[in-house]
Amino acid sequence: MRRITVADTLDLSLPERITLVEDIWDSIAAEAESPEMTDEEKRIIVERLEAYHRDPKAVSPWKEVYERIVKPHEP
Repeated sequence: MRRITVADTLDLSLPERITLVEDIWDSIAAEAESPEMTDEEKRIIVERLEAYHRDPKAVSPWKEVYERIVKPHEP
């Protein structure tokens, strides 16, 4: 198989280069393995889910959490 160089890709049109990048990304994603969660991470998720089921009103919507984090740091 012939090796493709960067110079070869620059000869392609913009839409062809975009398609090439998409194809490359799709091939990487298809081969990539998702990392396994550790037992500790699984335990934390189970604990948090159980806490939510015990008291669903004790949580905050993402918008409120975001504002609590961002607002104090705004100039």
